[in-house]
Amino acid sequence: MPYVITDACRKDFVCAAECASAAIAPVETDEQAAVAASQLFINPHECIDCGMCLFICPQGAIFSIEDLPADKAHFAAENKVHFKKNNAYIN
Repeated sequence: MPYVITDACRKDFVCAAECASAAIAPVETDEQAAVAASQLFINPHECIDCGMCLFICPQGAIFSIEDLPADKAHFAAENKVHFKKNNAYIN
């Protein structure tokens, strides 16, 4: 998992719109999922590690896994849980 979105996410969908591999979910056009989700998430199997999301996020909510602050480490696990629950990431 190259990047993790944290609780600073405001679901503005800027990162999802710019993602080269469509690895960020939910997407704005899926209104039901977008409303239900507390934040956006990055699918670790679809991410191509381009870093576009990291640089485009206006809230600074995205971190590389190596730079994820210790107090935000649980968001890596929450990201995996999101995709397991939605059958988009099985590991």
